[in-house]
Amino acid sequence: MTIRELLYGIEYRTCAGLDLDAAITDITADSRKVAPGSVFVCVSGTRVDAHVFAAEARKAGAVAVIGERDPGDGSVNVFVGSCRKAYALACANFYGRPQQRLKLVGVTGTNGKTTTSVLIKNILEYAGKRVGLIGTISNVIGGMEVAANYTTPEAKEFYSLLRQMADSGAEYVVSEVSSHALDQNRVEGCVFDVGVFTNLTQDHLDYHVTMEAYSAAKAKLFAVSRISVINADDPAGELMLDSAEGETLTYSARSDDADLTAKNVTLRSDGASYELVTRGDIARIITRMPGMFNVYNTLAAASAAYALGVPLATVKEALAISQGVKGRLEIVPTDTDYTVIIDYAHTPDGIENILRAVRDFAKGRIICLFGCGGDRDKTKRPLMGEAAAALADYLFITSDNPRTEDPEAIIADILEGVKDCGTPYTVITDRTQAIAAALAEAKEDDVVILAGKGHETYQILGTEKIHYDEREIVADILANK
Repeated sequence: MTIRELLYGIEYRTCAGLDLDAAITDITADSRKVAPGSVFVCVSGTRVDAHVFAAEARKAGAVAVIGERDPGDGSVNVFVGSCRKAYALACANFYGRPQQRLKLVGVTGTNGKTTTSVLIKNILEYAGKRVGLIGTISNVIGGMEVAANYTTPEAKEFYSLLRQMADSGAEYVVSEVSSHALDQNRVEGCVFDVGVFTNLTQDHLDYHVTMEAYSAAKAKLFAVSRISVINADDPAGELMLDSAEGETLTYSARSDDADLTAKNVTLRSDGASYELVTRGDIARIITRMPGMFNVYNTLAAASAAYALGVPLATVKEALAISQGVKGRLEIVPTDTDYTVIIDYAHTPDGIENILRAVRDFAKGRIICLFGCGGDRDKTKRPLMGEAAAALADYLFITSDNPRTEDPEAIIADILEGVKDCGTPYTVITDRTQAIAAALAEAKEDDVVILAGKGHETYQILGTEKIHYDEREIVADILANK
């Protein structure tokens, strides 16, 4: 590939003397990975201006450096309006624009992205399609799972995954699309056949600062979706509809005005059921996943599949056999007279959803253990505490991924929302000790919810990621009891 081919579709200007027909070997936004023949793109982070690494990249052998300005030493020789957009488009070119060989389904929202994405994949596969998956828990290429580091990877990894999926014979790719990815233009160059909006509640304000900016980032998906599938019951749904450039399809569990509606909802301890009503058809949906939030997840997935032309009867059959997702209301085998559940809930709405779902079938008390992540939105911490205190019978407040923050300072923020609620609670900073105490507190028919970690099998202490799987922790505690 040449520099000229790499820059296809990108508006740019070059310095005199640059050979656009020079061959390239790689593209990177990490100056440490520059090798002879590479192209380096000055993609800046929130703290560092990447233009300061331009000269270093040239010395390491970069044949071209793409930037937004001259850092003063002549090291940038290709100028663009936005490095982030240019990087994503250049990555797409580097991998042969694989998005054009695939039908793309993007799922965005605060909660439910992972479950909804997996359900869409399950439905499409049941319908006989070959499907790739990009998401929080894992990426699936040709039926093989690959560990995921981010909800939506950076542009180079994203387009590399699309290329691998296209080469493996995938017809569809279902991808979670985070607000960070949309704001940072990681999926620039993609047109989604279907974009799905699940819901919007407070999260990531450490990055977006305001809910308005957060919702505006989410809305970007629907400006590049041929069909936008929108949760009409969510207040932010109107903004998503207004942002849609293509066709729209709404779903609801409350209003007959939506294009697809869940009616006569029945919630059980082992799942839920409802009538899925479209403009001209009806199907009885039965799911093994309990909770009203899973009604919405299945409804979102069914609506997306419907938008792609999957018959309603096929949707019904696929949802009936779909299992839950790891770390989402996951029941841990314990051989005890109480139940232990692991869930990823890490927002006020997520805590409320899991507690309400469990309340529908819990015979005894609900004991909820949770913490909040460090170096993340501090304003949601008391809100999570308040939501947990309002719906649980006993709380254990502990550490999650403290990162570089003091775990006890994080807990102090949580307690602002708990201390006046009257719900009994215990603070134990060490998460393993807190889990042991929660299990010791549990009595017959109680439900212990370990919230926050979900599918994660690690804990981030300072800048170190250590192995930490709550399934193993629970097993060890009970084995040594």
